[in-house]
Amino acid sequence: MISLFYCYVTLLFIISNNFDYHPMQFPLLSRSGVMERLIAKASEEGEEGCSINLPDIPGGAKTFELVAKFCYGVKLELTASNVVYLRCAAEHLEMTEEYAEGNLIMQTEVFLNQVVLKNWKDSLKALQSCDDVLPYAEELHIPKRCIESLAAKACTDPNLFGWPVMEHGGPMQSPGGSVLWNGISTGARPKNSSSDWWYEDVSTLSLSLYKRLVSVMESRGIKQEIIAGSLTFYAKKYLPGLNRRQVASESSTRLEPVALGAPPSEEDQKLLLEEIDRLLPMQKGVISTKVLFGLLRTAMILRASPSCISNLERRIGMQLDQATLEDLLMPNFSYSMETLYNVECVQRILEHFLAMDQATGGASPCSIDDGQLMGSPSLTPITMVAKLIDGYLAEVAPDVNLKLPKFQSLAASIPDYARPLDDGLYRAIDIYLKSHPWLSESDREQLCRLMDCQKLSLEACTHAAQNERLPLRIIVQVLFFEQLQLRTSIAGCFLVSDNLEGSRQLRSGFAGSNEGGWATAVRENQVLKVGMDNMRLRVSELEKECTNMRQEIEKLGRVKGSSAWGNVSKKFGFKLKSQMCSAQEGSISQQNNGSGKLEKAKGGKHKKNSSKEE
Repeated sequence: MISLFYCYVTLLFIISNNFDYHPMQFPLLSRSGVMERLIAKASEEGEEGCSINLPDIPGGAKTFELVAKFCYGVKLELTASNVVYLRCAAEHLEMTEEYAEGNLIMQTEVFLNQVVLKNWKDSLKALQSCDDVLPYAEELHIPKRCIESLAAKACTDPNLFGWPVMEHGGPMQSPGGSVLWNGISTGARPKNSSSDWWYEDVSTLSLSLYKRLVSVMESRGIKQEIIAGSLTFYAKKYLPGLNRRQVASESSTRLEPVALGAPPSEEDQKLLLEEIDRLLPMQKGVISTKVLFGLLRTAMILRASPSCISNLERRIGMQLDQATLEDLLMPNFSYSMETLYNVECVQRILEHFLAMDQATGGASPCSIDDGQLMGSPSLTPITMVAKLIDGYLAEVAPDVNLKLPKFQSLAASIPDYARPLDDGLYRAIDIYLKSHPWLSESDREQLCRLMDCQKLSLEACTHAAQNERLPLRIIVQVLFFEQLQLRTSIAGCFLVSDNLEGSRQLRSGFAGSNEGGWATAVRENQVLKVGMDNMRLRVSELEKECTNMRQEIEKLGRVKGSSAWGNVSKKFGFKLKSQMCSAQEGSISQQNNGSGKLEKAKGGKHKKNSSKEE
């Protein structure tokens, strides 16, 4: 019998780095089935000494030393950091209850279930130690149990429980929930914890274990915003491009296979970024647009897969209305360096946004009128995007390498109804013309057709009328529509003046009780008169400019006689809408009617005064 073999036997255990150990045999073989079989086989060979090779002990020489101490009766201190190694080694050495009561397998299992898995920090430490012995730990389902424990605690609202769920950080608490000081209840209540209290802890896990933890949390129904927040925290920790101000000492070294103290390599960063993209929920608003743009820039720098870049562009397109101009100004990281900024990427992002806007029933020009254009809530996102793209066009316009088709394609992608005013587009076109003076006349006219002269403000019209970079045809159109706007405004002012005059006559019988309202109306009338006088001056100036331009056109053209000005509209391609002409005629007629009413009223008053004097 092996148990009766009391001679000293030299056992040479070659473990990992040629670790030599020379214990007595009996305590080991009495608790381990593997050791019993190996020593029995060696003793059958009849040699004075035996050599046993154990190269696959989980945890290496340090763990085997703890196992040997346990076999020799030395008190073993189980911790969350060594219990996984000892449990795997005990299973490998078959240290079951069959060989000894209270063997190592039973003790480590009890410690795992009753101590480690009931505590957040201990569960996290045990899961981290699984990386070194992952194949053995997987057979015993230790990572799965730790992940389930962590997921259950992370999905629980810490504000609903005081003790002992809050043991992850902060002051100790009594079972009643009050803060403890030296074991004495202070009566003070702890501060409420936010839902991101576990972000930093789980960021120390390796990528493979972190992915499994996130998947289990999703299956437990945790909110997508919380999952996205954890993914953002994890990405910022290992992708330096997302957070350049991060202190180097704060970066963790758990990301495999990076060596201790070394930052992740570009290949590891690329793999991490692609995994983050797969884990991110395809849902609007769960992650900030600025973070998405940071991920996209990093993906382009690291040469991530096309599917990863496309997914990030689609996510940004879903919430493009939340972006800023700084976000859109992404440098061009291609080897060709055709343009300074990546205009093609912004074009794809805009296409994703427009496709989503149409799919969600965005407003179209057929379903709205001009009066509802500015105040329609459904137009708010696309109007914001139109303003954003116009600003982006103005920023990239000075790039001399930016080709005209790219500029036109991006500007024309915005629907007409999305721009209440074309001032931003006019500014971008003017900058492009200034930076590209070699454009031909036909190219300049083609570029200026992108904007609608009728949607320019009076300030933009004034600037455009004096802009030498614009084609002559566009300047004439701008002058015409500016004059039309001024005349329409004057007609509206006359209409308001008539309404005020009528209201004064109605209020004349109640002068004693409404003196304050009468004074207000008089002040409003004076302000309107001043505004009308300014408009008349502006109209006269425009008429002079038109006269000078007519003379210049007559000199340049071959048209003779008085028919020259009548052919201006044909020569410059005017396409006036019938409703504009009618509006102009109506405004002039209202102006004449308004002036006639005023003269009749003044004449009537004069007759009455003369009759009283007689």
